[in-house]
Amino acid sequence: MSSSGQLKRLFQLLVSNLLTVVAVPLAAAALLKAAELGPDELLGRVRALRPMHMFLATFVPAAASIVYLKLRPRTVYMLDYACFRPPPNCRVPFAAFQEHARVWPGFDERSVRFMTRLLERSGLGEETCLPSAQHYIPPSRDLESSRAEAELIIFSAIDDLLAKTGVSPQEIDILVVNCSLFAPTPSFADMVVNRYGLRPDVRNVHLAGMGCSAGLISVGLARNLLQVAPKGSKALVVSTETITPNYYMGKERAMLLPNCLFRMGGAAVLLSTSGANARFRLARVVRTLTGGKDGAYRCVYQEEDDRGNVGINLSKDLMSVAGDALKANITAMGPLVLPASEQLLFAASFIARRVVNRGVKPYIPDFRTAFEHFCIHAGGRAVIDELQRSLTLSDEQVEASRMTLHRFGNTSSSSLWYELAYVEAKGRMRRGDRVWMIGFGSGFKCNSAAWECIRPPPANGGAGGPWATCAHRYPVEIPDVLKH
Repeated sequence: MSSSGQLKRLFQLLVSNLLTVVAVPLAAAALLKAAELGPDELLGRVRALRPMHMFLATFVPAAASIVYLKLRPRTVYMLDYACFRPPPNCRVPFAAFQEHARVWPGFDERSVRFMTRLLERSGLGEETCLPSAQHYIPPSRDLESSRAEAELIIFSAIDDLLAKTGVSPQEIDILVVNCSLFAPTPSFADMVVNRYGLRPDVRNVHLAGMGCSAGLISVGLARNLLQVAPKGSKALVVSTETITPNYYMGKERAMLLPNCLFRMGGAAVLLSTSGANARFRLARVVRTLTGGKDGAYRCVYQEEDDRGNVGINLSKDLMSVAGDALKANITAMGPLVLPASEQLLFAASFIARRVVNRGVKPYIPDFRTAFEHFCIHAGGRAVIDELQRSLTLSDEQVEASRMTLHRFGNTSSSSLWYELAYVEAKGRMRRGDRVWMIGFGSGFKCNSAAWECIRPPPANGGAGGPWATCAHRYPVEIPDVLKH
């Protein structure tokens, strides 16, 4: 470690233990003073105090403590989570993707070559999956096929979660389902209520059109609903995206990229205000919306091309917009999670730039001091690259995101849970470890959630999860053409 690194480490230790550094000498001085006065004189001074002073000294702190305990938000815990594992027959190797694209008359050779180049540079592997309807020529995009995909993913994830937790469907008080691009009638929430026979008084919500960060929005909504529900209530959060009706069949380059990135996936999470048998504690949820700016609002936009084909248009300004949203989000998140030493360094840098010299390089807070694990939305290679650079993360710290993109592709709002499952499948989660989830979505949004591990998985943590059959093969080496 360099001398500057050693100085920074010493500064962090000093600031982090400032209370101890100040309290210990004060306590020692008080003890010395008490020993000097003697017990008789101390007792005499206490008796000399007025009754009103004694009352205030005991009542005010007690009353303040009671008010604080009554008004503070309830702690929300994650009991467990489960991710959908696509069946092998849904696998889409690169060669199959290219062959189907060439056979479909809606794509010309120029579009096929463009998608081939995108796929080769995407960071996806050969095992990502598309729903069965997308394996037909031409692909099926009807309502029945779309609903079949949604039911397969959602019911499989919920079945796994209920089996892991031993929770009965009748114990679920709140249900939040998110799927951005497919909102049938009845809603997905009604579909789950019907399948599992949930209670008639269950609070249920279906969020649509919220983009890839809707999973964290759903967690935030469930947390808020749990605050007003009876203590110990349980909230089921289900996150997915339906690929079947949203495969773009035109020739606009800006709308072809989602075809190469998005793959089938979903996750179910069980939250509660009771910590019994909980796996994680929810520490923070921070949401940032930049949709007030036209450029941000339209950078991920569902529309028709000039031939009437519906798709998602990704603006060339997407990374710039995402960077601005990230800056706003970490500005709000930083003071809530960073240790005092990092906040002091940031404040000193800010003051120096404003007062002394604008040429002073701004200090980028080191979020590695606040978190042990990072789950960055696997939206694409460029997204992961940019966040790794911005947050100065190591290759190991973004490994979960890169490997999730390689194995499962961009599964939209559920990708963060596949990444958390990767960390646990590799045996890296420890009690007390902190996890930062960062999601991006249309609108444009950047949302964060901070978790603290209460109970790590058993030694075979990957068993039964999405990485059960492949964790031993990861991490894989991604060729330079994909990383750069």
